[in-house]
Amino acid sequence: MTAAPEPAVRPEPAVRPGAPAAAIEAVALRKDFGPIHAVDGIDMCLPPGRIYGLLGPNGSGKTTLIRLLTGLASATSGTARVLGVAMPSRANLARIGYMTQSDGIYPELSVWENLSFFAALYGQTDRAQLVAALEFVELETRAGTPAQDLSGGMRRRLSMACALAHHPSVIFLDEPTVGVDPALRVQFWDHFHRLAADGATLLVSSHVMDEADRCDELLFIRDGHVLAQGTPAELRTRAGTDNLETAFLTFAAMTAATPPADPAGPPGPAASDGPPGPVGTGAADPAGSAGAAAADPAGSAGAATSAVDPTAESGSEEIAR
Repeated sequence: MTAAPEPAVRPEPAVRPGAPAAAIEAVALRKDFGPIHAVDGIDMCLPPGRIYGLLGPNGSGKTTLIRLLTGLASATSGTARVLGVAMPSRANLARIGYMTQSDGIYPELSVWENLSFFAALYGQTDRAQLVAALEFVELETRAGTPAQDLSGGMRRRLSMACALAHHPSVIFLDEPTVGVDPALRVQFWDHFHRLAADGATLLVSSHVMDEADRCDELLFIRDGHVLAQGTPAELRTRAGTDNLETAFLTFAAMTAATPPADPAGPPGPAASDGPPGPVGTGAADPAGSAGAAAADPAGSAGAATSAVDPTAESGSEEIAR
């Protein structure tokens, strides 16, 4: 009888010298919009050099959580830290890459002009590195094309290049593969794993469960709460199913009656959360583009306030994405 092959083991990531014990931290982090608890007391401690998937339906609070972690929104209460620095921190933004859910690149500028502008804000002026970023997203032949003439998928790819061109230590990717063709999506994830192996930390939000297995660790989020946290295999085991979507629904059903005290462990008894609030339908993400969110002091279309002052917020921010 032939023995089953051993499962592939991903090598331990190379943590960058001087890296803190946690790349991303949240302590009792909360963000309210009137009666809506978009982020409701989240605690997390994510070591560096791994890919973390933030999985949940639309309106679960994923985007609001990322904006709190990047310092582009101020918390109602609690603390957010990135690389050991309390956010918001203007100085720390140079070490962060952020690809927003909605594209905020300048439509009148060409692909190359957008990329070189945002990269320069981070201090990245090496032409070879910029060319490599365009080649990664397969836009090198469209360098002179105005962004407004690109397809939706191409604009997503340009946003990706802007977020990664300066080689950030912590990368926040909000729905990065929406509108990207399947072949390029595979290339994106291969590149994400290479970045993690080199010591970078990635937090990737999605509501697409078939991408969950590409992450080292998952955080299931709903109604502003982390329902469960663990590797895909651990979450399947705890939920008693081989299907991650079923696992999510299992944890959601368990938490509806007994919210977990510790998202890394099994749900414990507590008071009911009550019904979820309505989801806002505000303007497009005021954080701007990938580059603007982290370093552009001028912001991009509709983003000036958030970029100039990380503690400022737009009154029309979409409240519970």
